[in-house]
Amino acid sequence: MNESMSVWALWLPHIEAVVIRLTVAIIILLIGWGVSVLAGRAVRKLAARSSRVDPTIVPMAHTVTVWAIRIIVLIAVLAKLGVQTASIIAMLGAAGLAVGLALQGTLQNIAAGIMLLALRPLRAGESVSVVGKADGTVEEVGLFLSRFRQADGTQITLPNSLVWGNPIVNLSRNGSRRIDVQVGILYGQDIVQALQAARSLIESHPLVLDSPAPAVFTGESRVSTVVIVVQAWARAGDYGALLNDIRRDLPSRLQEAGFKMPDHAYGPAAGAQGA
Repeated sequence: MNESMSVWALWLPHIEAVVIRLTVAIIILLIGWGVSVLAGRAVRKLAARSSRVDPTIVPMAHTVTVWAIRIIVLIAVLAKLGVQTASIIAMLGAAGLAVGLALQGTLQNIAAGIMLLALRPLRAGESVSVVGKADGTVEEVGLFLSRFRQADGTQITLPNSLVWGNPIVNLSRNGSRRIDVQVGILYGQDIVQALQAARSLIESHPLVLDSPAPAVFTGESRVSTVVIVVQAWARAGDYGALLNDIRRDLPSRLQEAGFKMPDHAYGPAAGAQGA
């Protein structure tokens, strides 16, 4: 019995030390994890309050802030438990190199995401076309993926490398856009009068901007047809509405003025511009 008590007395300080270290490590972990969550929320709140912060970079800034704090916390916990963190950091570096070689595509997505955020060819809320991949409104550019809301309400997610590696057409970055509509009339009619009828339609439309000035002119000649070309500028948000109105009203206006039109009045460029 005395021997058992002496053994217990010998090990008791070590057990107490281990329990204390473990308790402190758990406390550090819980506090650090909570701090990382609060820091992530603070980043989002600060970004929401400032008009100078681009919403596109907020998700990535949130992720980097949270996990930077968590990695520091984990290293502190291991150090408190008596683990040699220097060797762990070296091992993590070697493991990171191996993982990096194995996940080159993922690293490409991260690098592409950084380039997208640095050069900003697209931003959250803008309407863009990633040629051959997606068309829609930018919802988020993350660390690995970019999300877009398409015109039909569906969401499409692309790896950042695909977005960065393809031409990006930004449809809303500039304040105004130009519509181009072509319509044909049969030969032998008064071209000047046709141009005047088309111009009266454009100049009376409330969505057409005065500057740059709209233009109406004759385009290429086709078999038995003279092409009337209408160009007009509208605010970026009004582009689709103006394009639809001119496509609908221009043939009617010419027919009301007495002009005869071929079976296929529109030229191929009439639908070339997307909204």
